[in-house]
Amino acid sequence: MTDAATDKPCLVITNADDFGLSERENAAILAGFAEGVISSATLMANMPAFEQACQAARQRGLADRLGLHFNLSYGEPLSWSVRGVSALCNVRGQFDFSLPRYSLYLSGQISQAIRTELEAQWQACVEQGLRPTHIDSHQHVHNVLPIAAIVASFAAGHGVPVRLARNVGYNIHPGKAVFKYLLNRLIRRRSRTAIRYVCTPKDLLDGLRPQGVVEIICHPELCADGQAGDAYLPAGKTLHQVLDVAYPYRQLVSYGSWIYRGGSLFQTVWRQI
Repeated sequence: MTDAATDKPCLVITNADDFGLSERENAAILAGFAEGVISSATLMANMPAFEQACQAARQRGLADRLGLHFNLSYGEPLSWSVRGVSALCNVRGQFDFSLPRYSLYLSGQISQAIRTELEAQWQACVEQGLRPTHIDSHQHVHNVLPIAAIVASFAAGHGVPVRLARNVGYNIHPGKAVFKYLLNRLIRRRSRTAIRYVCTPKDLLDGLRPQGVVEIICHPELCADGQAGDAYLPAGKTLHQVLDVAYPYRQLVSYGSWIYRGGSLFQTVWRQI
């Protein structure tokens, strides 16, 4: 990584999380696609605006640029078995994620409930005609080590990659860096993702410049002028402005640029956005 803009071309995935969370999020994400600052997004299959997001994606030809934003922490589950797991849901059957973030073991009941809910959310996307090209998660629940193993194994079975844990940022202390390294090694081995670095627009604004194939986690919000900003950027700062400074020679690509054959990863022709 460097602390200055580079004149070398960099392959960048700008992924918008929370597609389907609400009409507000949908509008901001679609604006980011239209501007060319968002290259992929991940769908929240159990949220009220999910069907609206799917319809808009189909109308705009975005089907091959959408993944699943696996959710275990907000709203109502799509499966029944998870509702009886107190570590995941409250007495009303709503998600209320309470597993410790550094858990190393899950009971068989919890593990199976997570697998069942993951399958239900995946299938909800498929039934909308949108087969996910990748998987990440809401509030990074797949960064819990045993959940990462479940999600990565599921993803490998469907031939799609999983987002790595964010590994670029001034707030990642040495102990956390070691944990993220081990977590990302597990994800890479099981789901064969080709991403090297994961960061946020705020990390780029702070001057960090990861190189290679980079995913930028975005949470688009509309600025006053109608352009796409981000929830973690200062008010009025647009994604265009941040990307133009950090990666003036960037090539925006999507996770759909990879395919799996016979358990091995192949890089297809990059789809430039």
